Parts: sequence; structure tokens; C-alpha cells
Amino acid sequence: MEPSTETNKEEEEQVVTPWEVAGKDGGKIDYDKLIDRFGCQRIDQSLIQRVERLTSLPAHAFLRRGVFFAHRDLTEVLDGYEKGEKFYLYTGRGPSSEALHLGHLIPFMFTKYLQDAFKVPLVIQLTDDEKFLWKNLTIDECQRLARENAKDIIACGFDISKTFIFSDFNYVGGAFYRNMVEVAKRVTYNQAVGIFGFTGEDHIGKVSFPPVQAVPSFPSSFPHLFSGKENLRCLIPCAIDQDPYFRMTRDVAPRIGYHKPALIESLFFPALQGETGKMSASDPNSAIYVTDSAKDIKNKVNRHAFSGGQDSVEKHRQLGANLEVDIPVKYLSFFLEDDAELEHIKEEYGAGRMLTGEVKQRLVQVLTELVERHRAARANVTEEMVDAFMAVRPLPHMFD
Repeated sequence: MEPSTETNKEEEEQVVTPWEVAGKDGGKIDYDKLIDRFGCQRIDQSLIQRVERLTSLPAHAFLRRGVFFAHRDLTEVLDGYEKGEKFYLYTGRGPSSEALHLGHLIPFMFTKYLQDAFKVPLVIQLTDDEKFLWKNLTIDECQRLARENAKDIIACGFDISKTFIFSDFNYVGGAFYRNMVEVAKRVTYNQAVGIFGFTGEDHIGKVSFPPVQAVPSFPSSFPHLFSGKENLRCLIPCAIDQDPYFRMTRDVAPRIGYHKPALIESLFFPALQGETGKMSASDPNSAIYVTDSAKDIKNKVNRHAFSGGQDSVEKHRQLGANLEVDIPVKYLSFFLEDDAELEHIKEEYGAGRMLTGEVKQRLVQVLTELVERHRAARANVTEEMVDAFMAVRPLPHMFD
């Protein structure tokens, strides 16, 4: 069995599951500890350079700046790619809200880069069933949210000739269901409790869900796409809280004749209030949403973005900002394209020559541009386009 996440509360200082993320005593997440506990590897400079060499493109900012920071078997995927073996990408979204915030966009922005750079197909799972099981929502509402979220995903610019988006309520059955049952039979209840922390109070719908998220990483779950390509490897870009699902999958895969899926995993996107705060759907001020107006963004950043600057200008000029805790700098390191400008801001702000207000102003510009570009793209996504992306169809040019 791959390293598990047995959640012994005494020794477990931080909680990271697909449904709950909390640092020790409400503090920051310790990613080094998480890597040790989960048993994945850090992405190092040589791996980033290898990606650049294989794609003949500069690495995405999320890769260069350690946003996507950990992996499982990425090296094996690249080894195969170098020999001319293609792979496919799989990522997903649990549709629990109508509007996405910037943290939700990160895996999709990165997945689009991977699709373009490696010229490979992509399957995107909308787990409308999971949200019905975990949230207080009706099935109809979960299905409606899945379509709304699909519009935001399509707006990220995916290539329709290489992309299949599916919702579980519509697609699960046939070969996909067959793989689910193969997985389900090989994971004991005790293992599921160890990996996911289920309790006797959880309904059995929750316990039976993990195979649904496991099997899109097996090519045979998509006979309309990968018939005759059952040996294809799968690479999953996701936030690291999804890792438990794929630890389970990687344990089972070889026993049913599949490759272990490879993963490339990201940090969590911090709340405006600071890394100890959690972005919460109940607090609209904890995140920037893709539906926010320019005015909303300005207000949220100016009022709520936790600053590492000093409390007075004199003190700030003397001591400089604490970049470790400063949210505007963290957000800029996600979304400001220009490496040189980012370094300049960090240097000037850290030395106290640049003030919090100036850094926030630059962040407002960057986020407003990003959100307005996304909103314009989303406005062009019609219901027919959603149908086209979700149609069960072959993709004859998916490796071109």
C-alpha cells in the first residue's frame, strides 16, 4: 500500500483531505511534512528544465515559481514521452458553487498549458454526484452547477478537438462502471477509513464514491476515446488535497493491469486574509471571484488582503515588508507573468522602498485584467458549446 493518511489526531497536526484543509492550530500548511506523509516528491529545477527541453517552451509561471511543487511518477511520464509515447491528462471540478474563485481556476490554467505544450488529450470530470453526497444540494442543482462550471472551464481556452468534459450523473455506466467495480472490490473498508477518515456516521454514499474519481485515470474508462490504447499513461494536475484519491488508485491500478496514474500537485491558493485563513464560500471577502467587478476587486484587495507591511510608513521604510506573510505578493507570484517585475517588487517592497499601497495597486491591475479577460471569454461560451465539449465522441486529432 502507498503511504496512507491515517489521521491519528494526536500526532496529526494538520488536516488535509479532499473535504477539509487546516493547518496546525489554524496556522500555515507545512508542505514539507505533507510531502513526507503523502509520500510524493518535490519538483526540482532539473525536472522543470527537462519539461522545457521536451516541450521547447518556457515552463509555466506556476511551475517556475513552485505553485505546482510536488509529483508522483512525472519522471516516468516524461521518459515515455521522450521515447514517443503519448499520455493523456485528467483533471476535474466538484461543482458546488455557481461562481468560481481564482483558486478554482489554477488547475485549469495549468492544465491548459500542459495540453498545449505536450499536445495531448484531456478528460475533465465534473463530480456532480460527489457534491450531492457531501453538500446540502439537490441532484438537479448539482447538475445545473456542473454545466455552469463547464462554461468557466471552457473559457480557460481548452482545445475542443482534444478535450472531453463529462459529468458523472450523465456519463457513469458501461466500461467506466466496470472499472469502478474493479477498484471497489480491491479497497477494504478499513483502507478507505485510513485514507479518507470516514466514520461510522458517514452515509455509505461517501464510502462508495472514491472509485468514481479513481477510474478516469484508466484509459479503458473512455472507450470512445482510447479504444485500443489501454496502455496509455495518465497525468493528473490537481491540488494536493486530492492526493488521497490517487494514493488509493495507485495502489489498485497494477492489480487490475493498469499503469499507476502520475500526478503533478499544487499548493493551496491562500485566502485574502492570509495563509491561515481559508477561502470560504460563506465569506465572499475571503476570495476574488471571476464574477467580481473591478470595483469589488479593488475593495477586496485594499480592505481584506493581509499585508506584511509595517504599521507606519517610517517603520516600513526602516524594516521593509515581511514577504513571507504578505498576501498581495503571494497573489502576484501566482498571476504576474513577468519574472523580472515580480523580483523587482519583492526586492523594493522587502527593503521598504515600496509601500503596501503600491503593491496592492499593482495587484488590483493584474487581477482586474485576468478576471475581465475570463469574463469576456465566458460570455462567448454558448449552451451549444457546452454540449459539444460534453458530447461522447471520438477525437480523431487528439494527438496531433
